[in-house]
Amino acid sequence: MKKWLMAVLFGSALVLGACGGGGDATDDSGDAGDDGDDVEASAGEEAYQDSCASCHGGNLEGGAGPELEDVGSEFSEDEIEDIIENGIGSMPPQDQVSDEDRTAIAEWLVEQ
Repeated sequence: MKKWLMAVLFGSALVLGACGGGGDATDDSGDAGDDGDDVEASAGEEAYQDSCASCHGGNLEGGAGPELEDVGSEFSEDEIEDIIENGIGSMPPQDQVSDEDRTAIAEWLVEQ
């Protein structure tokens, strides 16, 4: 059963990676007047949607993985980065997430 789940997760990551790559050019055009915090939050949310939403839900509501609505009250930013990098429980390490995206996701999740 674990091999099947890993295959599904890997396949989902590939599909999401292929689908999410085109949004950068259009998303940045409307952010010209925003300060750096808003841009970083947007980068974190975008990275979350690309890499995490398939398991944790587009609105942090959970699904195949647990809900993350209050994850910032349970874990620090550093702890969330560690979980993304190394996995926890049945969640495997998310090797497809870059260091930059991992940091942005953790910052964004702590604020939610």
